[in-house]
Amino acid sequence: MRILAVLVALVALLAGAAPAQAQNRFWLQNNTGQTIVAANVSPSRVQEWGPNILAQGPVRPGMQVWVEPTFPDCYLDIKVRFADGTEDGQLGVHACTLSRITFGQDVPFAPTPPPPVERVINNPSFTFVNRTGETIREIYVSLTSTRSWGQDRLGPRQILPPGASMPISLPRGEVCTADMRVVFMDGRIMEQRNVETCRIREFVWR
Repeated sequence: MRILAVLVALVALLAGAAPAQAQNRFWLQNNTGQTIVAANVSPSRVQEWGPNILAQGPVRPGMQVWVEPTFPDCYLDIKVRFADGTEDGQLGVHACTLSRITFGQDVPFAPTPPPPVERVINNPSFTFVNRTGETIREIYVSLTSTRSWGQDRLGPRQILPPGASMPISLPRGEVCTADMRVVFMDGRIMEQRNVETCRIREFVWR
């Protein structure tokens, strides 16, 4: 019975090890700018190089070839020879944890950049309408992004009677809200802040 148990354990051990024999396969990628004419792969534990694995021909720049070693070792030594006779190598590569081994610059696939965000040019200008029943002697209008009121829109010698209107020109851009201040003939001041003006043609001050 002990012999049978040992045989069963040995079979299980071999069955568990079988998949590992296929885990050291990889893509050999050529990113050097030169053609690889020969490549040799051997276990790191031995000193001799294996035969040339490029039986199907050389690997041109930017191309890759599938490599299936004939031994189960995970740690591999890899040597390549270029068309000009120079050689390069990588020693002790853990091929069982990699799917691609690259000679030259290993450039990852870059994600596609998002399309540029189109800048929206809004028009905050509008027509100011006086519906207060009183004459306005000064009008100040500026975008909320501006810290100062600026100049009186009516000027020093003009007024805006009840029912009258006037155009208010504001710079186009990304800001659509405006602050307004009016001064009546008796000196009273009224203000309105953060008024949305891009979506209106006229603003009625009541």
